[in-house]
Formats: sequence, structure tokens, C-alpha cells
Amino acid sequence: MDTLSYKTVSANKATVTKEWLHVDADGQTLGRMASVVAKLLRGKHKPNFTPHVDCGDNVVITNASKIKLTGNKWEAKEYIRHTGYPGGQRSMTARELYKKDPARLVEKSVKGMLPKNKLGADLFRNLKVYAGAEHDQAAQKPRTINLNEIK
Repeated sequence: MDTLSYKTVSANKATVTKEWLHVDADGQTLGRMASVVAKLLRGKHKPNFTPHVDCGDNVVITNASKIKLTGNKWEAKEYIRHTGYPGGQRSMTARELYKKDPARLVEKSVKGMLPKNKLGADLFRNLKVYAGAEHDQAAQKPRTINLNEIK
């Protein structure tokens, strides 16, 4: 038995193959959609997944204004930020953030499911979210993914 034939192959920036994927958020539940998109961005669906390398795909999400939230999350879910000044904590409900910018609601949910380090910041740059059906990445010819068929 040749032990040298059983080496673990680790992906790096030169050997990784990235592609463009399109996700339609029309009628999707926010958290379930965000967890699948985070897996696609991370590259966990690929056989050569390497934890410390950006081996995920670029993802374009359209129709972010047509997402659903279940239960009482439109009023109960809060997004908290801080201005940096004493007493500067501000919060918005999911409905207020949705009225301001529906794409930011999707971005925040996906970003929360990515690693909290430099790799997570790099992965988040591979995400493009649009409130409507039109997007600027038509030249990249993204392949459409049906989230209802992914487990």
C-alpha cells in the first residue's frame, strides 16, 4: 500500500474555481434563505472545501423586497447599532429596516451567518443584493439556483 497516494488536497486561491449564482428571494423565508446563501458563499457545497480559504461562489440575490418573515418577527426582531457616543445605542425593528432598504435586511441576515473575521469580510464582498428583479451582474451570466430544491 502506497501511503503517499492518500494526501489531503487543500484548496488555495490559485486552484479554487468560483462561479456566479443567482438566487430569487421571491416568497422565501429570510433565515432559511440566508443560511443556504451563507453556505454557497462559504463554499461548503464543494468537494474541495477548505475552511481557511475563500472557495465559495459569488451570489446575486434579487427580489429582496419580496421576502417573508414568520411569526411576529416584523415587530419583535430588532437591529441594534451604536453611534459611538455615550448613550448612542439605536435600534430599528425589521419592518422599519425593510421600509428603509429591503436589501439591507437580507445583507444583515447573511452577514450574521458568516465567520466573524477577515475571511468573513472577504466572503461578504462576494454577495450582491437587489430589492427588485433587475441586477447589474448580467455580464457574468449567473446560474440560477432554486432554493426549494437544495437541502
